[in-house]
Amino acid sequence: MIPSLGSARRVVVKIGSALIVDPATAAPRTQWLQSLTQDIAALAAGGAEVIVVSSGAISLARRKLNLTSAKLKLEEKQAAAAVGQIRLAQAWSDALSEQHLTAAQLLLTLEDTEDRRRYLNARATLTTLLTLRCIPVINENDSVATSEIRFGDNDRLAARVAEMMQADVLVLLSDIDGLYTADPRRNPDAVHIPLVERLTPEIEACGGEPPPGYSSGGMRTKLIAARIATQAGVAMAIALGHRPNPLQAIAQGARCSWFLPVPEGRSARKNWIAGHLAPLGALTIDSGAARALAKGSSLLPAGIIAVSGHFERGDAVEVLGPDGSRIARGLAAYSASDATIIAGHRSEDFEALLGFRGRDEVIHRDDLVLFNPQAVPGSH
Repeated sequence: MIPSLGSARRVVVKIGSALIVDPATAAPRTQWLQSLTQDIAALAAGGAEVIVVSSGAISLARRKLNLTSAKLKLEEKQAAAAVGQIRLAQAWSDALSEQHLTAAQLLLTLEDTEDRRRYLNARATLTTLLTLRCIPVINENDSVATSEIRFGDNDRLAARVAEMMQADVLVLLSDIDGLYTADPRRNPDAVHIPLVERLTPEIEACGGEPPPGYSSGGMRTKLIAARIATQAGVAMAIALGHRPNPLQAIAQGARCSWFLPVPEGRSARKNWIAGHLAPLGALTIDSGAARALAKGSSLLPAGIIAVSGHFERGDAVEVLGPDGSRIARGLAAYSASDATIIAGHRSEDFEALLGFRGRDEVIHRDDLVLFNPQAVPGSH
């Protein structure tokens, strides 16, 4: 069954430099950007949360800085990113504000989505922005990154964001309407592939070399992104971006290539938490908190009756029932010392206790794995 953009509750949209930057003027393509933000507004009006991953900072600054060489030095790319990011953020802010939407800028690297502590920070910020009905606009932090400025960085970054935020759909807007058996610009016999049920060596062989011009990606990196996204349970589409209102076109059935999520993809990360991370401490909880966990809730500090071990924010900890039985394992949003202070208290007490207002949850349910929910007291 082909996924539907219209039914998605959380969507990540990636836009490459070749779409957002006019090659003739090296300025943002304002009219196209306005049409895209109309689509984003329509999705938001339908109840969807939208996150944008946008390239274009380096391309927007090249001409202004007289960086005309086809291949820039690393320090030139970083300088261009520092200048161009201001123009890129302003373009998004202007276009979204016309739709009565608030843009929020985040600069990330791939490591921000892989290091557990930085992962928690990034996800909490994004979750809060979505709750506040903002549209996060994410780009690679090219001004300080080194190895991240390379072929296809934002395709993979978009897939990591989709994975981190448990999106329903990732859309990669491209200069082509999907995946073909070969490059249709070079091979007239290339056949369009509308649906990829799983990534096979034959499908991956369809990726080619990156195209020339502003774009730093290509079909090869989009297939890498597809593997990351689909293994996390996220459906992905590669679609033509140059047309006006490209997201609306996808929703109305325009030709694109859909990649189906791996059925067990949603559980892959929790399997990693449960089986591959050594716990550095334990949280003992009362029976009420245990029952709440069994029903799918996050772990709140009010239900914690004891803290043991030496762990920092983002480390794995065990969750023990009042009888000492092992109930769950998860990633802690607080260090052992802070968890000890707030144990047994409600969230409104945190600022007075810690000197800052932290997360409401000690372990968010997305970072929590129950070992045997049916064995939790009172869960039947």
